[in-house]
Amino acid sequence: MARAATTSDVFNAIAEPQRREILTLLRSGERPVTEVARELGLSQPGASKHLRVLREVGLVRDRREGKQRVYGLDARGLRPVHEWTGGFEQFWNESFDRLDAYVRDLEDTDTTIESSNTTHRRERPEP
Repeated sequence: MARAATTSDVFNAIAEPQRREILTLLRSGERPVTEVARELGLSQPGASKHLRVLREVGLVRDRREGKQRVYGLDARGLRPVHEWTGGFEQFWNESFDRLDAYVRDLEDTDTTIESSNTTHRRERPEP
């Protein structure tokens, strides 16, 4: 099934690196669009367009504060991404378990070799 257009699909919206940077910036709190633009080196119209897309997919909320529009993160919009990526949790857990077992085997082998070398040195007669 094909995905919807960027403005209605959270996956497409966060595919744009600058939008992910905006979300990261907003994790620390609300910011006016001018500050978002300045922090990320974007033009104000460019930042506004990205913020509009993020608002339309439910990732940010906005409010008027005097003459400025202030944006804040609404992480609830990431639920579809969280649910989708959560399906890979078992894969990663199993991969890390295998890696842990491999590292333990290497450490056990290293300890066995060191122990063997120490034993052989002790058994040699003194000249």
